[in-house]
Amino acid sequence: MMIFDELINIQVKEMAPSGIRKFFDIASSKKGVISLGVGEPDFITPYHIREAAMHAIHTGKTFYTANKGLLELRQEICNYYLRRFNLSYNPNNECMITVGGSEAIDIVLRAILNEGDEVILPTPSYVAYAPIIQLSKGKVVEVTMTEENGFKLKKDQLKKAISDKTKAIVINFPSNPTGGIMEYDDYLEIADLIKENNILVISDEIYAELTYDKKHVSIANIEQLKENTIIINGFSKAYSMTGYRVGYILAEKPLIEMFNKIHQYTIMCASTPSQFAAIEAAKNGDKDIEEMYLSFKQRRNYIVKELNRIGLRTHLPEGAFYVFPSIKSTNMTSNEFCETLLDKENLALVPGSAFGADGEGYVRISYAYSLEEIKQAIERLERFLKSL
Repeated sequence: MMIFDELINIQVKEMAPSGIRKFFDIASSKKGVISLGVGEPDFITPYHIREAAMHAIHTGKTFYTANKGLLELRQEICNYYLRRFNLSYNPNNECMITVGGSEAIDIVLRAILNEGDEVILPTPSYVAYAPIIQLSKGKVVEVTMTEENGFKLKKDQLKKAISDKTKAIVINFPSNPTGGIMEYDDYLEIADLIKENNILVISDEIYAELTYDKKHVSIANIEQLKENTIIINGFSKAYSMTGYRVGYILAEKPLIEMFNKIHQYTIMCASTPSQFAAIEAAKNGDKDIEEMYLSFKQRRNYIVKELNRIGLRTHLPEGAFYVFPSIKSTNMTSNEFCETLLDKENLALVPGSAFGADGEGYVRISYAYSLEEIKQAIERLERFLKSL
């Protein structure tokens, strides 16, 4: 009999399963559960975007595309970034299409990291970054972002984290799970540190269109940092296209060439009908973004007000579609809190510890759900807190 345990990569064996998926899987196996755990918009993809995908299929546009993706899509993405965020990229050699933002994160880290290279990771952070850094034989250097600082990255923290082995920093603003953002002056404060130490910045901007009270600013908007910055984005969140799996990378030409090498051998290209849908989204989807944005902002305001009312201190998120309330007043770990809540009230949230040790004492609640579901969830949560 084969002993499979001896054949598996030790890094994979030691990797913890996704804390988000753990609770999602438990919730999906129970009846009557309200789950506010998964970061997926509840809107149906706008019809004109679906129609573009269907038209591509009906007309036989189901062939491989160029490895970097359809040139028309790359052109529309570059047009979009110039129009929305005042950043200019060349569609021929500074943009490539990936299978969602997830593939982009993976190939970027694999392309830049040598064994032992350090990657600074502000935490709490999206669950995928640390495991991919470790699989790429890099070392994670965590920097704690605090509620008191609005979950922003501060200069003194970054300075302490930099060493002669620092290769890159991964930032995600607006942030999953905290909803924190960075503004132009925040980036300007850390710009010299990044430039002086020749650090690459991997900027995951998947929630760029969900910045509520202030316009999204990319770290690449700091002129001196544009060449250091690798932007990762996609169509999942802004256009409610999670299942289409279309992401992209914007970066300097030499970097794109290296990323594309890995992409060529592992993926070939993103789904062709999905790319045609993405062309329509990037070209004609600004109105859809606005409609979804207004709805999410309404939900954000409601859920923050209600969470604070029932006794869970909640920072007002300035972006994304998550709130990150403190559960420290319950004297329970975030895992205990979520497990007991699911058992007693059939309400699924994600423990803050799923986003790193710095997430302990918090839970993540997604408000990418209907107001009716959110209202029912608040009722169950309030009842649960009163029972403690």
